[in-house]
Amino acid sequence: MNTKRKKPEDGGQLLEQGSEAPAEYAHPEDDLATSIPESLSIDVSLPATVHDTPEDELAVAIVEVPVNPGSVDGGTPTTMSISVVAPDLQPAEADSVEVERVVTPLPDTHESVYSRRDRLRGEVSLTPEPAAMLTADRLIDARKKKRVRPEGGWNAFVYGLTLHMVNLGDSPKVRARKAVEHRIDKTFEGGTRFVPILTRKGGVGKTTITALMGMAMSDVREDRVIAIDANPDRGTLSERVNKQTRSTVRDVVTMAASISSFSDFTTMVSRDETRLDILASDTDPLLSEAFDENDYNVVADLAGRFYSIVLTDCGTGIVHSVMRATLQRADSVVIVSGGSVDEARLASETLTWLEANGYGDLVRNAVVALNTATQGTNLVKLEEIEAHFKSRVREIVRIPYDPQLAAGSAINYKDLKPLTKNAARELAALVIDGLPVRRGA
Repeated sequence: MNTKRKKPEDGGQLLEQGSEAPAEYAHPEDDLATSIPESLSIDVSLPATVHDTPEDELAVAIVEVPVNPGSVDGGTPTTMSISVVAPDLQPAEADSVEVERVVTPLPDTHESVYSRRDRLRGEVSLTPEPAAMLTADRLIDARKKKRVRPEGGWNAFVYGLTLHMVNLGDSPKVRARKAVEHRIDKTFEGGTRFVPILTRKGGVGKTTITALMGMAMSDVREDRVIAIDANPDRGTLSERVNKQTRSTVRDVVTMAASISSFSDFTTMVSRDETRLDILASDTDPLLSEAFDENDYNVVADLAGRFYSIVLTDCGTGIVHSVMRATLQRADSVVIVSGGSVDEARLASETLTWLEANGYGDLVRNAVVALNTATQGTNLVKLEEIEAHFKSRVREIVRIPYDPQLAAGSAINYKDLKPLTKNAARELAALVIDGLPVRRGA
């Protein structure tokens, strides 16, 4: 049975079943399907390997196994599929962009900014002045400044005679004294300085020299100086000042745990008019030998917390354990010698003992105090003794005879003879000169 195709909606004629449609009525999609292949492949021939990767590039490769772009494991491919994407090209920026420099203007040099260079004296500023403009150089008239009142007989007389109009300054002696005091007033950094005073012979004035040197330091310096009597054989250092306490080094050791301030420590010392503090030794003969190395370290540690300079009056027993602890802390030493033959020889042997026991640096930095108040001084050539010690130590100072020192009682520093005070200041200055400004310097 023949069937008829419906006429297309576009008005075409109906076709009978089995009849071939005319060419003008062929479907256009059928021709497109037969003319375009299902897939498209592009063959690209890669060039041969141009170069191998240099060794320096292989050394800095990110991956553990660097990849050579010209070769891949499994053989060299001849073709591959790639997707080509057209980059979004933007205009390249300039290699260098000129940046506008911003220059900060200099401060305003107007007269109101700490300057009155263009104004006369007393002229009023056009703008309010800051308080910083009121300087001493501006306000004080140099012509009216008065020099310090001179010291010295003739210079002071001229100053008073001319109604303070003529000031010749200090006399040469006063200038020399002030120069020595300036050396004594040396500033230290980094802890306490320890200076032991020692000798192998008793009776040469070691305790007196300790007190005298301490008074000279305390009279000039603004910090604290203490003299510790570390003589295990009942020292007499505390008898060189007016005693103000019965406490001794033994009490300091016993109460060390309760001493937490300088006020606590001062209750156990006696203070001189020059502000020298003295810590007495044990007075009980039965306990004197009990003061040993450990006890001294306890006392020295406490003194080091409150004082800048610690003078230690040592005993004659240089092999005693206290001596070892003293020398281990020493920054310098003072050797006391008398004016007799045996006293000078024993003082020299003390230096020899120090050198033999590893304290050669202390010997080279030592100062010898030659006490000329001992017996036999008038019969000995002191110049020869000085020449001997100058070949071994840094300096030597003569301590002249003074009735107050020879009495062996309390010393009143202000009542000493001028020559004795000058010698004490020179000894203190020489010792201070040998102390390091900074610890370890």
